[in-house]
Amino acid sequence: MTEANDRNSQFDFRRLIKSKELLVFAFLILLLVFAPLFLSIFRINLLGKFIAYAILAIGLDLIWGFTGILSLGHGVFFGLGAYCMAMYLKLEAAQGKLPDFMSWSGLESLPWFWKPFTNSALAFAMAILIPTGLAFVIGFFTFKNRIRGVYFSILSQALAIIFSVLFVGQQAYTGGTNGLTNYRSIMGFSLSSDTTKLILYYISLALLVVTYLFCNFLVKRRIGRILVAIRDGENRVRFSGYNPATYKIFVYCLSAAIAGLAGAVFVPQVGIISPAEMGIVPSIEMVIWVAIGGRGTLIGAVIGAILVNALKSGISDSFPDVWSYFIGLAFVLVVLLMPQGIVGLVKEMARKFKQTPNHTEHLSTDKAA
Repeated sequence: MTEANDRNSQFDFRRLIKSKELLVFAFLILLLVFAPLFLSIFRINLLGKFIAYAILAIGLDLIWGFTGILSLGHGVFFGLGAYCMAMYLKLEAAQGKLPDFMSWSGLESLPWFWKPFTNSALAFAMAILIPTGLAFVIGFFTFKNRIRGVYFSILSQALAIIFSVLFVGQQAYTGGTNGLTNYRSIMGFSLSSDTTKLILYYISLALLVVTYLFCNFLVKRRIGRILVAIRDGENRVRFSGYNPATYKIFVYCLSAAIAGLAGAVFVPQVGIISPAEMGIVPSIEMVIWVAIGGRGTLIGAVIGAILVNALKSGISDSFPDVWSYFIGLAFVLVVLLMPQGIVGLVKEMARKFKQTPNHTEHLSTDKAA
């Protein structure tokens, strides 16, 4: 009887934690909603960039925190989504003419693969579909051949190197090292307008809410339990009659789609995208956000992305030469002292706090006996 009560208590406690996570997320969104009342438009624009990163972090947490697939090349999917939106913005700025960097490179006509990006809706759709398609191709050949663990991580790193070098080398088509910049408007609205910046901020925030709720819904269903089972014991899942490769391909594609969405939201607010964003260093930083926030929690990914980038921005203003050391030190400390991240630490403290009264009660009962 006592054992059954303990199980029910643990179940209720886990359910309580989940509800508290939603409350924390709701509180965080509430703060972000009212942030424009207290911050300058420059800070709001910067916060919009962090929100785009938070969307990306949710997708990365879905594949790493829940499924156990460590991707060190997610910057590629983020960059592809950003480039798709940047191509539309660049064509709108050109007003029917050839983009400036193409003229400088000697091109006389618009390349055929640029022409569909004259349409904003199509550009936004491609920002999601292209990363998803690439993820499907990579996932199909890797997961079907049971490539996993450190081997997949190395493969994803190689993907980041290949794409960053490729985009740097195609100066006439991608802008080379400088990337794509000098946008003026989006769907006819000036990007320099404070109103447009505010609208883009709230669009980013709305997409963050939708992404979080969708992924939260997903991980609470049976597919979420299967993803966690794959993380904890892939062979057992296979012996149970499931095909882990199918689920891994699905979650990899979904994560890439979310990364592409984040990239599309990122570009109009930041005003530039370059091959540097597709490299290894940004991809590793993305993993750091999730690790510091707490992988396998979703809310931890959001908190980690916003917090780390806010600290990065603040520290780089005061210590521009050494800010990367602060971020690296923070990551090392989290790995050593808080392996479950900030959210994991809070959960552990809450669990110990809940168990303390029960322990005291048992001691009192023993003494009475």
